[in-house]
Amino acid sequence: MPETLDPADPGFARDPYPYYAELRSRGPAARVALANGTHAWLVTGYDRARAVLADARFSNVPPQRAGRPRPDTPARRAQGCLARHMLNSDAPDHLRLRRLTTAAFTPRRVDALRPRIEQLTDGLLAALADTLDHAGGADLVDAFAFPLPVLVIGEVLGVPEADRADLREWTYRVGSPADALAPGAADEAWAALHAYFSSLIAHKRRTPGADLFSSLVHDAGEGGLSDEELLAMAFLLLFAGYETTMNLLASAALLLLTHPAELAAARAGGEAHWAAVVEETLRHASPLEGTTWRRTTEAVVLQDAGGRAEIPAGESVLVVLAAANRDPRHFPAPDAFRPARHLPGPGGRRPAPHLAFGHGPHFCLGARLARLEAAIALPRLFAALPHLRPAADPATLPYRPGLLVRGPRRLPVRTALPAPPNG
Repeated sequence: MPETLDPADPGFARDPYPYYAELRSRGPAARVALANGTHAWLVTGYDRARAVLADARFSNVPPQRAGRPRPDTPARRAQGCLARHMLNSDAPDHLRLRRLTTAAFTPRRVDALRPRIEQLTDGLLAALADTLDHAGGADLVDAFAFPLPVLVIGEVLGVPEADRADLREWTYRVGSPADALAPGAADEAWAALHAYFSSLIAHKRRTPGADLFSSLVHDAGEGGLSDEELLAMAFLLLFAGYETTMNLLASAALLLLTHPAELAAARAGGEAHWAAVVEETLRHASPLEGTTWRRTTEAVVLQDAGGRAEIPAGESVLVVLAAANRDPRHFPAPDAFRPARHLPGPGGRRPAPHLAFGHGPHFCLGARLARLEAAIALPRLFAALPHLRPAADPATLPYRPGLLVRGPRRLPVRTALPAPPNG
C-alpha cells in the first residue's frame, strides 16, 4: 500500500478496490495520509458504513475556512453557494431542507418524467448512430452518458430548451479535470451558472411552470427556501442529478460490453433483468465512490470483528461506499459482476441492500430518478446499437479522480458489422 493516498493517481482512480480491501482488513476505520498533506479516516466495511451514516456524532457541516479570505469573484460566489447545500447541513436545518425537497420529488412526479426521458434518449441515440456511421467511432460518455442526465435535469429545473445547450456546456466545464480546459474556462462557467440560476429563480417566481424546481421556488409555507438556499438547491440538483447518473450509465455500458453473457441475459430477460443490471452496477461500480466528508463532533469508538478504532473529535471521516459495496462479509464474490444476484432467489431472498445512494438521513433523494434514467437508457442503447463494441482496451481507460465520484472519463466505442449469413 502507498504511504500517501493520491486520489488523482490514474492507477488508483481506475481500480481502487485492492487498496480498500487492505484498509478493510485493518478494522472498522483506518487513518490515511492524503496527497494534499491532510489526514482522514476512511470507513470501508459495510456494517460500520451503515452505522456511521446514521450516527449524529458525524457532522456534515464543513469547518469554517481559516486563513486569508479568498477573492470575491462570481466564480467563488457560485462555488460558495454549492457548498451551502443540504448535504452539508445537520438537523434541524437538514430536516427542513429535505422535507421541502422531498415534497417536490414524490415518486409520482419523478415517474411522470418517463415519456420525456424516453424521447430524449431516442434523440441522443439517433445522433450517436449517425456519428458512428459517418466517423466510425464515438465517445459514449460525451455523446450519451453525459448529455442524457444533463438534459433530464434540465426538465427537472424547468430550463427552457433553448438554454440547455449552454447549461450542458457550463456543466461540462465545471465537471471536467483542470488539465482538460483552457485557463479560466471553469471560472467563466461557474460565473455563468450563478447568473443563470439567479435569473431562473426570478423567472420562476413570476411565471411558475409544472417542473419540480418551480414547486420549490413557490413553496410559500413556513420555513420555505430562501433565495440563497434556492441557488444552493439548483446547483445541488444540477450536479447530483448528472454526476451520479452519468457514471452509472458509463459504467453499466462498459460492464455489459465486457461481459457479453450478462448482456445477452439482460436482452433475453426483459425488464427485471435490466433492473438487476442497474442494481449490480450500482453495487459493483458505485458511481458515488464516497459520501460527502464528515467531521466527528466528539471522540468516537468504532468496533467490529476486525478490531477497534478510536477517532478523536474534530477529525475528517469519509464513508467509502464503493468499498462497503464490495465487503465480502455481505456480498459473496464481491469483485464479480453478477446481475443475477439481484433477482429473487429461492423463497424470494435478495442480497443485502447496497449503499450506492448512501443510508440514513442523507440518503440520496435522486435515487429514483437515476434508476429510472438507467432503466430506460440501457435497453434502448443496446437495442438501437446491437453491434456496439469498445474501441479501446478497457484496462487503459482514464477514470475520474477518486474518493468522491467514480466512472470512466471516456468510453470510445465503435460498431462491428454483423457476421454474414452462412451460405
